[in-house]
Amino acid sequence: MTKIRTLLVDDEPVARAQVRTLLSEESDIEVVGECANGPDAVSAIKSMSPDLVFLDVQMPEMDGFELARTLGSEQMPAVVFVTAFDEYALRAFEIHALDYLLKPFSAARFKSAVAHAREHLAQRRATTISRELLALLPAVRPS
Repeated sequence: MTKIRTLLVDDEPVARAQVRTLLSEESDIEVVGECANGPDAVSAIKSMSPDLVFLDVQMPEMDGFELARTLGSEQMPAVVFVTAFDEYALRAFEIHALDYLLKPFSAARFKSAVAHAREHLAQRRATTISRELLALLPAVRPS
């Protein structure tokens, strides 16, 4: 089973701990790191290449949207925003966030977000494999 490499980004240690605890119940999720601010998250994403990021919107130094803009769509992993502010939801989906968890959230709502991320990442992997196989076809076709 391929693990979903996951990064937690939130300036509140209690919020990161809550997400980490809930993710510990998911056998296919591997938390590869935690960051308390945007600049550290940019470095971590570049060095670790996680599949998924649970990202707070408001953080010191760099907010979640600036982080996504800094990395660009090519480097930005799938994102589930986790925030106490509902006014950023539309903006989050404009940058193609998978989900938007409003603090405080229930375990059931969290599981729903994880299931959505899991489906998205499985589809992304299937598309990548299909492209790779199609690229090999010319090499195996008889002349």
